[in-house]
Amino acid sequence: MEKKIIITIDGWSSCGKSTLAKQLARELGYVYIDSGAMYRAITLYFLRNHIDWTQHKAVEDALRKILLEFHSNHKTGQSEIYLNGENVEYVIRDLVIAEKVSEVAAIKEVRQFAVKQQQGMGKKKGIVMDGRDIGTVVFPDAELKIFMTADNAIRVERRFRELYDKNPNVTIEEVKANLEMRDYIDSHREISPLRQAEDAILLDNSKLTMREQLDLALGWVKERLSAAR
Repeated sequence: MEKKIIITIDGWSSCGKSTLAKQLARELGYVYIDSGAMYRAITLYFLRNHIDWTQHKAVEDALRKILLEFHSNHKTGQSEIYLNGENVEYVIRDLVIAEKVSEVAAIKEVRQFAVKQQQGMGKKKGIVMDGRDIGTVVFPDAELKIFMTADNAIRVERRFRELYDKNPNVTIEEVKANLEMRDYIDSHREISPLRQAEDAILLDNSKLTMREQLDLALGWVKERLSAAR
């Protein structure tokens, strides 16, 4: 039976974590799990149902009503997130969700809820998961951990292009402010702050093409698979 490993990709917003994770999953025949989509879907549920997430009881009650699943899109081959049976893959990419997701993801009960589900998804290995605390909290024993970063101006430009396609009214100033806010919250929150795991490999893709970063990562996978045999 072919050996499989767990690959974690953490890092700052708009560094291309999900792009690399999807590419690796496709190349290796692994399952891609977008942990950020899980937090975005929870945020969407809270907003839709007017949940006051400063109230612990309200959060706990709401989480009991949330079912998150990933299903493969047969046309694209990509996994997409479902919230209580509804495909919300595209709804959760809105700037309104982006402005609130770091607040929601900083809540202890929300993180415990998501981490428990994520760990269950990784029991059989053969997964690639990206997020903020995957290599430090969710899978501290993962065989390959990657921490992604990029120049701030490049990150802002990437995020602006992504959002502009969906909302031509968005401004680069709004995107910059949103990224700065998310960076601060992600790295300063009390529960599972964003940080590079000691055994994670740093990948700065400021000047790399998608193909170049994929080749780098595939080389690291090959090394880990050889060591695991």
